Amino acid sequence: MTKFAKPSAKYAILGDVHSNVEALDVVLSDAKARGCTHYACVGDVVGYNANPRECLDRIRELNCVTVRGNHDHYCAVEEKLDGFHPLAADVVNWTRGMLDASQIGYLRALPYRQTVENFTIVHSTLDTPEMWGYVFDKFEADANFNYQSTAVCFFGHTHVPLAFEKTNDVRFGLYNKVKITFGRKYFINVGSVGQPRDGDPRAAYVTYDLRTGEVDLHRLDYDVAGAQRKILDAGLPERLAQRLALGR
Repeated sequence: MTKFAKPSAKYAILGDVHSNVEALDVVLSDAKARGCTHYACVGDVVGYNANPRECLDRIRELNCVTVRGNHDHYCAVEEKLDGFHPLAADVVNWTRGMLDASQIGYLRALPYRQTVENFTIVHSTLDTPEMWGYVFDKFEADANFNYQSTAVCFFGHTHVPLAFEKTNDVRFGLYNKVKITFGRKYFINVGSVGQPRDGDPRAAYVTYDLRTGEVDLHRLDYDVAGAQRKILDAGLPERLAQRLALGR
């Protein structure tokens, strides 16, 4: 499998896996059943949950084109966590001790943004991806569009699946399906595999069919209780287990 796909390729676009192997395995099984031929990830493979090594191994085995998320970054480098919520910082410190040298080297080598076939992937924003800015509204998205050279860019970081469409103005909202129209630009959040925050606890990911130009959001049940038990058994904060069932 190569990094660049044929025009007929069907991509599974993943994001914010956050060490949740129960959710990731369900997503990968579903993507295979839907005929996905290629994979891309908008970052944050690690963080928050209890299986960072297993999730990294699965992403690497797929030859999944991946960009760097803020948790990927801080779990692989010895930098201060001043901007992190204390809960997140605790897990970053724990995850640092769980990764081997190969996994740390992989995370350190991830780019901040990547062009794949006819679309772009980034974790946060294209203008300053290393600053980890959040995009929730049309004004934040419009600033990003100024740096977007492809018609479609997929992103993550907020864990909320929103689609932004730019013509003369910027329209946005929650979505189930987006049909890519010539002459417009799209900035699409793929939701979160491992820690959704839109009130729906099911794992989220999208498929992008390059032949039809269709982007579809998929939501999947997974073993939430199993993921919660692992968080508690690892001695990670209880609140991280609780939020999985709430989708918050």
